[in-house]
Amino acid sequence: MTTVARTDVCVIIAAKNAEATIARAVASALAEQETAEVIVVDDGSTDQTVAAARSADDHSGRLTIARFESNRGPSAARNHAIAISRAPVLAILDADDFFLPGRLGRLLAVEEWDFIADNIAFMGEAAVTGAAPRVDDFPPRPRLLGLIDFVEGNISQPGVKRGEIGFLKPLMRRRFLDKHGIRYQEVLRLGEDYDLYLRALAKGARYKVIQSCGYAAIVRGNSLSGSHRTEDLKRLYEADRVILAANDLDGEAAAAVRRHERHVRGRYQHRHFLDLKKERGAMAAIGYLMRRPGAAPAVTAGIFADKTERFRPRQDAAPAGGGAAVRYLLPIGAEHAR
Repeated sequence: MTTVARTDVCVIIAAKNAEATIARAVASALAEQETAEVIVVDDGSTDQTVAAARSADDHSGRLTIARFESNRGPSAARNHAIAISRAPVLAILDADDFFLPGRLGRLLAVEEWDFIADNIAFMGEAAVTGAAPRVDDFPPRPRLLGLIDFVEGNISQPGVKRGEIGFLKPLMRRRFLDKHGIRYQEVLRLGEDYDLYLRALAKGARYKVIQSCGYAAIVRGNSLSGSHRTEDLKRLYEADRVILAANDLDGEAAAAVRRHERHVRGRYQHRHFLDLKKERGAMAAIGYLMRRPGAAPAVTAGIFADKTERFRPRQDAAPAGGGAAVRYLLPIGAEHAR
């Protein structure tokens, strides 16, 4: 096997008020021998995120810290990091997560890809101590992830938390992004990863997935990724419409994107109805449905789901109370791509 050059990967960490976890994330990235750069972009933090990130510096000259005076969102932070980085391969690491040892080497050992992702281990803080031994060692078994399976894997199901394939954190080849002019959409604060990966797949990206697990995602109730505004849903389904208009997708692929657009639009309609009811009263919410009767099925289904949620079995990313169990994003042995 060819020895991987140390100058392959730039690890990008967008961080806001992450002083409690950023040092762990930075240290895990610097520990990978394939890491050429770690770029932390402090996105308008009001705590000691920058100082905590610096505390993990190994003085190899690979850590760069940039700072936004005000919050601009993860897309803007990542785009800034891409702009100031030089490495040919880009890796995204969330500020409260971390790499498991050997992650980059396992991914880079696979050939012929534009994007490549591995499995994710979801765990609570209680499982973090000694995380690597707790995570199972699965064989890689690389496979291609097609556009249709990617989109279908991002349509969430009732009672299932954080299971979408959009949570995968692939390595990305800069040359593919540059060739097609792909960067994060800064207007998006929800689904920005999904949108970028889908635009790449629409341009023919080879997206491979291995079932080996090298990324640890920490589950907590106050995670920024677990909350969003109603307007964020609107922008996400509008992004689907842009992709449909800008790409000549075949019939099945276009149908899959339209299903996702309807799914997110339905969630928006439900949330918008509830917002109107809370802010302006029941008559305003009913008036919205009278003006837009097409929203009624999604609103009705959303209300029903809310009322019956406590009766449905729940598959969560980690046990209540942050227990020591680990759940994997990709079911081992299941086929996810055609």
